[in-house]
Amino acid sequence: MKTIIKRLSLVISSVIFLVILFIITRTFMHVPQENPPVEHMDIVIDEMQAARNLAQAIRFKTISHQLENNHKDQPFDDFIKWVMDSYPDINNSLELKRFGHTMLYKWQGSEPALKPVLFTGHYDVVPIVPGTEEKWQHAPFSGMIADNKIWGRGAIDDKSGVIGLLEATTYLLKQGYQPKRTIYLSFGHDEELGGNNGAGAVADYLKKQNIQMDWSLDEGSFILDKIVAGIDELAAIVNVAEKGYVTLEIIAKGKGGHSSIPPRQTSIGVLARAITALEENPLPGKLEGLSLQSFDTLSRYMNFPKRAVFSNLWIFGGLAEASLSSSDLMNAMLHTTTAPTMLSGSNKENSLAPEAIATYNFRLHPRDTVDGLKKYVERVINDPNVSIRIMRAREASPVSSWEVAAYHNISQSIREIYGDIIITPGLMIAGSDTTHYGKVADNSYRFNPFLITKQDLSSFHGTNENISLDSFAQGIRIYIQLMKNSTG
Repeated sequence: MKTIIKRLSLVISSVIFLVILFIITRTFMHVPQENPPVEHMDIVIDEMQAARNLAQAIRFKTISHQLENNHKDQPFDDFIKWVMDSYPDINNSLELKRFGHTMLYKWQGSEPALKPVLFTGHYDVVPIVPGTEEKWQHAPFSGMIADNKIWGRGAIDDKSGVIGLLEATTYLLKQGYQPKRTIYLSFGHDEELGGNNGAGAVADYLKKQNIQMDWSLDEGSFILDKIVAGIDELAAIVNVAEKGYVTLEIIAKGKGGHSSIPPRQTSIGVLARAITALEENPLPGKLEGLSLQSFDTLSRYMNFPKRAVFSNLWIFGGLAEASLSSSDLMNAMLHTTTAPTMLSGSNKENSLAPEAIATYNFRLHPRDTVDGLKKYVERVINDPNVSIRIMRAREASPVSSWEVAAYHNISQSIREIYGDIIITPGLMIAGSDTTHYGKVADNSYRFNPFLITKQDLSSFHGTNENISLDSFAQGIRIYIQLMKNSTG
């Protein structure tokens, strides 16, 4: 018996040793892949003039209001006139077609047989949250240049993208550059409202003209500086897909009447249980597909213990997913997110609401569908007194390839300006006008070629939005290189 136990212990010890050896070996092999060498491009641009142009663009209050009666056309008209006056080379050399306040420029290529490419951005911005004006270091529409930054609404989202593309195009025109492949530039005016009248109209026009893009580039992720936990190197996340968008109303029924005689079950109580059920049962997610590709690349730059986890998901997969899910940002990359945003009930303090409503906004992961989400919500709530109503919905986008020339051109252009930084495909957790543009492009990418830090994250649709002068200038250089690498 002792001999058997001894042999069994030896076998178990040997197996454990081999497993540990296998884990360590895989960890040592999980290192950054070598990239082909690229030549650094020293592009001389007038950085201060570009900054002044972005500052001026910020001063136009091109605000997309949720309520249509708050909309004002004049700032949009003024912005378009300013673009035409400030960028004469573009307006003298490119063909302009307008769709309301959205501008579509066409730069004819010398080889019409080649599929064109589309560079896009939007110049509308969200309103300033009432009561936060005094919290801005500089007035939100001042376009102030101070502390080596350009301040104001739109500095990051997304007037920097629009002005960056205009600056890059102007630079190439002045250099006498002639693209072989036709370039389209589309600048939307209603992205913050879904883009239906801007990018949607452009996409419809291109489709009717049988114009199919080889690829498109819109706003998306950025060059991240110490934002990804465990990584000190700069990391450029090039989004190759974006989440879907679903707004549901959760409607709870109950008895109305006077609050002095409440029933045992009220609509508010029914709704509260439904809300709790959804909060306690988020949609399941998993480190797979696009998310797996992203973290496979990023984890190669992490310390040894984290590399051990991500290089051995066969045993540590649960640990990796739990670790990522502890971060709201990383969690959003793995799951369809659930966000209760609005509540309504009685309109009087002493009246019982016969109907109470919670509005939920879901950002749909590419693995999930609108119909599947609705069924999941119904199953989790499981209450005959609750009904689900879809208010607005669109599926997640297709996933574009990161194995084609377009993606490699984006990567090369980034490295030609920033050097050998981390570049990986990723998932856009918000939405963009590529919802529309993607319908007329073989592949669609979402990437702003600007560097941001953790401090910048809170300024998206928030307070003290700004972009550094150097980041903006470097982004223009990337646009220049990308146009040359993709269309020359």
